[in-house]
Amino acid sequence: MDSVDPDGSGPQEALPPPPPVLPPDVVPVKLEEPAKKKPARLPMARRGMGSKGQKIQLLTNHFKVNVTNMEGQFYHYSVALLYEDGRPVEAKGVGRKVLDKVQQTYSSELSGKEFAYDGEKSLFTIGQLPLNKHEFTVVLEEVTSSRLICRYHAGGSPNDTDRKRMRRPYNSKTFIVQINFAAKIPMQAIASALKGVETESSQEALRVLDIILRQHAAKQGCLLVRQSFFHNDPKNFVELGNGVLGCRGFHSSFRTTQGGLSLNIDVSTTMIIQPGPVIDFLINNQGARDPFSLDWAKAKRVLKNLRVKVSPTNQEYKITGLSDQNCKDQCSLCFCRFQLKQKGDAEPLEITVYDYFVNHRNIELRYSGDLPCINVGKPKRPTYIPLELCTLVSLQRYTKALTSFQRSSLVEKSRQKPQERMASLKTSRYDEEPLLRACGLSISNGFTQVEGRVLPAPKLKVGNGDDLFARNGRWNFNNKVLVSMCSPFLLFPFL
Repeated sequence: MDSVDPDGSGPQEALPPPPPVLPPDVVPVKLEEPAKKKPARLPMARRGMGSKGQKIQLLTNHFKVNVTNMEGQFYHYSVALLYEDGRPVEAKGVGRKVLDKVQQTYSSELSGKEFAYDGEKSLFTIGQLPLNKHEFTVVLEEVTSSRLICRYHAGGSPNDTDRKRMRRPYNSKTFIVQINFAAKIPMQAIASALKGVETESSQEALRVLDIILRQHAAKQGCLLVRQSFFHNDPKNFVELGNGVLGCRGFHSSFRTTQGGLSLNIDVSTTMIIQPGPVIDFLINNQGARDPFSLDWAKAKRVLKNLRVKVSPTNQEYKITGLSDQNCKDQCSLCFCRFQLKQKGDAEPLEITVYDYFVNHRNIELRYSGDLPCINVGKPKRPTYIPLELCTLVSLQRYTKALTSFQRSSLVEKSRQKPQERMASLKTSRYDEEPLLRACGLSISNGFTQVEGRVLPAPKLKVGNGDDLFARNGRWNFNNKVLVSMCSPFLLFPFL
């Protein structure tokens, strides 16, 4: 019988019966889904080996790697870089300097272990660090304060007051480095990859070896572009026009092959800014006759974020812009002027940038007085330096699109003869890297030799049932007739 609502509005549907009560001695069993096994990634099997052609021996740009230790493990640690107030470090290029300082200062806390750092958030060691979590505080001392720029005299020799100031780092920064354990990567995964069974661990192990190569190049002062490395050697520079140079370098990475583990090295080329005086680069970049015919709006866009060295202090700075006024301009804007405190309680003396460097630093300026100044300061606190005192630092990438002339020049000047290419590939000394030796890896100095075959040139069928054979790599159609001619409308459909 249907139940009735208390308010008498009508019948209500009966509720379902309650679930059965389980006995207290019954323990529910949870069914687990079977783990899905990832299929083994095996290389595609060849149907057979070729046999046609004349066999020859070839040299490849692979260097055989001998692996003697497969029982060790790589330990992966995550790295967090913070400022003293807890803000994360976002500036590029600081990480390697900070980690180098950590290794120098806290070598005993790290049990003297060498590590490979990728420049960002990962660090790898061979064997475990003493603790899973480490936190270090380091101070980078950089004497790059603008006050030192304004105190050197002509010729670049500081006085006694300057030497005392140089002993006190004005621009020192404190960093907090947090190193936390993340994962273990067995070296045995490399052996599995050589057998054709590639896993995530094998890819990670090869990545660690590539990071060791990057760190080796970084310690030599190379420009790093992914796995390509470029040395600061003028012999590797080629002129492309408009202040752009082509820089020859190397691409290197570890590869698993049928013959075992090998180091693949090949030549690589990137574009860099022409190092030297800033004014020479601008004239070359714009094709101008002299500094007074330059387009300064275009110059400001090209120079932004480039690094310069300032004479006579030889300090390095990043360009943030150009001044709105010329060096000699006696404008009333205080941010275009230096303020010098006089002796006693006199008011600060305002002078132009030109007067400061010429009269107070005794530096001769030949042409900068009528040109804008380089700004190496912050937006709210600019620091202006005369143009002719600034020199562009080498190995700065040029990332803008190349002109058709520059592209053709790059292709033409990047070509190398086989013997030149082989000689350049042998200059790397990766076998001296201590981390690779600690991994049990030794790299051969000679190119890997493989067997090749020279296939016969195909024969062509021509008119009158004749066959045409190639001679010296070419087919000669003199006194030959084609089998059939195509319609001119098929050859020239636009007529």
